[in-house]
Amino acid sequence: MHDHGVELPRSRTVVRMLSAIVIPLALATVVGLVWLWPTESPAGTVMATGEQVRIELGTVTGISGGDAMTSPEVTMRLDEEGVEVPLHVPPEIAASGMSEGDRVKAIFNPVGLDAGAPYIFWDFERSTPLGLLALAYLAVVALVARWKGLAAVVGLGLSLAVVMFFMLPALLAGSSPLAVILTGAGAMMFASIYLAHGISVRTTTAVLGTAAGLIVTIILAHLVTDRASLSGAWSADAGMLISYGLRLDHILMCGMVLAGLGALNDVTITQVSTVWELRLANPAANTAALFRQGMIVGRDHIASTVYTLAFAYVGTALPLLLAAALVDRSLLDTLTAAQVAEEIARTLVASIGLILAIPLTTAIAARLARA
Repeated sequence: MHDHGVELPRSRTVVRMLSAIVIPLALATVVGLVWLWPTESPAGTVMATGEQVRIELGTVTGISGGDAMTSPEVTMRLDEEGVEVPLHVPPEIAASGMSEGDRVKAIFNPVGLDAGAPYIFWDFERSTPLGLLALAYLAVVALVARWKGLAAVVGLGLSLAVVMFFMLPALLAGSSPLAVILTGAGAMMFASIYLAHGISVRTTTAVLGTAAGLIVTIILAHLVTDRASLSGAWSADAGMLISYGLRLDHILMCGMVLAGLGALNDVTITQVSTVWELRLANPAANTAALFRQGMIVGRDHIASTVYTLAFAYVGTALPLLLAAALVDRSLLDTLTAAQVAEEIARTLVASIGLILAIPLTTAIAARLARA
């Protein structure tokens, strides 16, 4: 068995022990995917009120008037017909950066013909800039990390596919959120770790550490959403999701688990690699010494990832924080308001799971590296 070009002694006992744990986990994940996979799409088209309702692509050709409270007069040139038509745009969209030449999508509804507003702004068309950004990302990964980086991108793609084609449809179909998140997170864990780092005792040890961290995170997420009365019902899409019979507190719990999965994979791989390198550098080191030295790096990792997750969530929730700050209330009331409290709970749950995964992974790695 090779790890980073160095051949390590392979203990058949260690391999059997890891196989006895990881193979059942992998089989359970596969069984869960088959059992929970939705057989039909549970969600229809929300806007489909008739066959004549459709989405049109076009280019903004003129904007005049309007302010933060009133809609401006906007015209767009339709791609298909090549004619200019009036476009109804919400004032908050127009005031947030819409300009002539923007590519947009509009809903055409013949019901609005009598009112003179059959075309309603739906969204911006952004496939070209996002596609160029994705190509730049792939080029940078290939240039710096080469094949290993590209393998990690493939793992990321498979993980996103699990979310889009399994988790979201299964949750909309009414499957148990706990079963869906366990199965989906397990599939994402196996795909991301093994594709990026290969199959070895080292990466399998990281899988065990990640699985332990996931279990801790799921338990914490369940307890916090229940005890702190976090409903997840304050988002703009809450009403639509409730109409599908979804428990939004369960969806919030799933989001907490997914939020920390990427960082969890990162710290477990790092800790395992650290312990393995320490073992190679000092073959005489015992399990306790490997654990102690590995945790020196682990504590530095904890110190950095704590504020990494916090800053990431603050950046994502900045509009929410600004809206909460507009209300005249104390700092404590602001932090415990439902929308802000959900983001705080998401950050703390993911961070606790990540922090506890580091000593767990280091202990497992120290024992197996010594073996």
